[in-house]
Amino acid sequence: MKVIDLINNSKSAAFSFEILPPLKGNSIDMAYKTIDMLREFDPKYINITTHRSQMVYKTTENGLYQCVAERQRPGTVAVAAAIKNKYGINVVPHILCSGFTKEETEYVLIDLDFLGIHDLLLLRGDKARHDNSFKPTVGGYEHAVDLQVQVNRFNDGFFVDGSKQLQEKSEKFSYGVAGYPEKHDEAPNLDSDIYWLKKKVEGGADYVVTQMFFDNQKYYDFVNRCRAEGITIPIIPGLKPVISMNQLTVLPKIFHCDIPEDFAKELRKCKTDEEARAVGVEWCTMQARDLISMGVPSIHFYSLMAAKSVKEVAKNVY
Repeated sequence: MKVIDLINNSKSAAFSFEILPPLKGNSIDMAYKTIDMLREFDPKYINITTHRSQMVYKTTENGLYQCVAERQRPGTVAVAAAIKNKYGINVVPHILCSGFTKEETEYVLIDLDFLGIHDLLLLRGDKARHDNSFKPTVGGYEHAVDLQVQVNRFNDGFFVDGSKQLQEKSEKFSYGVAGYPEKHDEAPNLDSDIYWLKKKVEGGADYVVTQMFFDNQKYYDFVNRCRAEGITIPIIPGLKPVISMNQLTVLPKIFHCDIPEDFAKELRKCKTDEEARAVGVEWCTMQARDLISMGVPSIHFYSLMAAKSVKEVAKNVY
């Protein structure tokens, strides 16, 4: 059963979360520990992030520095397969424009098809650290809507070079896309952002997962504006519990989301990260309860470094 079917068939707000592949050279055990910690809440699916290569400087044998491309978190496809095999839970690997060519994307789709993994989250992705703005990879895509076209064509049996697959596909990919209740930081305004979101929906997206937010009213306003524009697919709220004092300033800077003053006041009172984590759990619990009371189809949790807090929130609301 596809993720969209699990969401639509869930009698209450479905639970899901996101994990990162291990850093290069590390074991998958940390990912398993997160899943073991959260599986009691019956996750309908688990997202696995994808990470582009970044340019890094390395010292050569002669003592000079050489700039090379390195991917710090490889293994999205393998991690997705391992989780599906070990736990039998639906997995949703991320597919990016950023850092990938059309051919590389095609190879990922072929591998996932062989593995029987047919749920995706399609994203443009972030700019490279060494770039001032997003630049599409040579031979890749600039926008998620372009990536959708390739996936749709693959579903119809065509490769990127236009050739036809030899065997008819038995199962097609289903995918979600990203939404931004406080607009994408590169969008000129929210109306423009919703215009492009509608294009992604018209292109075949089955659901939307939002960027994290800490003010539920911004989510509700975003959903209302989407509905007014004819976007009818599920819009899944994405939540992240704050876990440290510095996230009061770090999260708004990185993810371009506001922290409400009531929440900020409580975080400013904290003397330790553990106090901040407790405040973060309380606020996230309040958000989740309110969202569930308003009938959201699902809640998606960003669990990076926050699995313990996500577990406490889930215990409070599920």
